[in-house]
Parts: sequence; C-alpha cells; structure tokens
Amino acid sequence: VQLQASGGGLVQAGGSLRLSCAASGTRFSLNAVGWYRQAPGKQREVVARISSVRETYYADAVKGRFTISRDITKNALYLQMNSLKPEDTATYYCNLIKHTGEYWGQGTLVTVSS
Repeated sequence: VQLQASGGGLVQAGGSLRLSCAASGTRFSLNAVGWYRQAPGKQREVVARISSVRETYYADAVKGRFTISRDITKNALYLQMNSLKPEDTATYYCNLIKHTGEYWGQGTLVTVSS
C-alpha cells in the first residue's frame, strides 16, 4: 500500500486549498481514512476522518471550514480547506487503516500567511 499526498502550498489567510491523496494497492472506499497534520514543534493531530462505516469526524479547530471526501471512481481522498488561518500551517498527511495495518502518505506542506 502506498499513499501519495499533494496539493499543499503557500496561501494567504482566508484562502482555500484542496489536498489530494492517491492510493495504490488498496481502495479508499473500503477502509477508514483521514487527514492529519503536524505543525513545527507540535505533535501530529487528526484533522478529519471517515470511518469504515462512513461516519465523518472533524477536529473542532477545522469544523465548518474543512471538508473531507473521497472519490471512489478515482480512488482518491480529498481535503477541501476554506477560510484558512495562519494556525493551519502544517505538514498534512493522509492516513488509511485496514486489516493489514496503518499507512501514511509522505506529507504535503501547507503554509498560510497572515
């Protein structure tokens, strides 16, 4: 299983970005998936998740601004990020959990300038 995250970049506060994660060797539609982030000097934290029974979860800090989704036909996972804030600056990682273990993408850097 390999996950490849993309879509990060530099954006001004209030702007939007959409992160994408492509998977090989597995299907996003069959497993629990999510996005995490890690800011410099801080621990990795969950941003949003979709469980294996399609329940969604959002961290309080991103509720109402971020949307997690997956495209079954493209086997892709997305994170639409709107109204970005400087405190959203971090490296974002896609994550997948299946019966064989837990898998991580390589991370994509999001920088929000004030």
